[in-house]
Amino acid sequence: MSTEFDAITNVLKKAFQVEVDGFTFYSMAAERTTKPAAQQLFERLARDETEHQAYIRAVMRRYEEHGASSFHFDPRDPDLAEFSSEIFTESFKEQARGEVFEAGALSIGIQLESNAVAFFSAAAHEASDPQISGFYRFLADWEGFHLRTLEQLYDSIRVDFLLEEE
Repeated sequence: MSTEFDAITNVLKKAFQVEVDGFTFYSMAAERTTKPAAQQLFERLARDETEHQAYIRAVMRRYEEHGASSFHFDPRDPDLAEFSSEIFTESFKEQARGEVFEAGALSIGIQLESNAVAFFSAAAHEASDPQISGFYRFLADWEGFHLRTLEQLYDSIRVDFLLEEE
């Protein structure tokens, strides 16, 4: 096996682990929170991470069978509008306002998503094949949407939290 094959396989394995880590954290956050809207948020994020795991697993299988041609795909954009409408709810903001656990969990989620974006972006930069680089950028964008969503939620409850403390 070539060094390139090994490098790509390693990126895919790390990508899968990134999704496992996200699922694990969001599942624990969903179990721990006592706020129904926050539980829905974390359950949805955990479900997304499971979908990402399945997607990456499928890419890994195709790559092992077909090599680099596996990255010649039609990258469907996930339904980001649906994701946003499920996540951005007034009930979440109301229930999470002043809640330290929910704010902390969002902050950790932001760090997880930020790490994923950085990882995939670096892999895209290092890839010599434009199709593989494009695939990694697609993954970075996918995680970037979660990142931006969590940042907006965090900012909205953090401001409320800080105002509550005065």
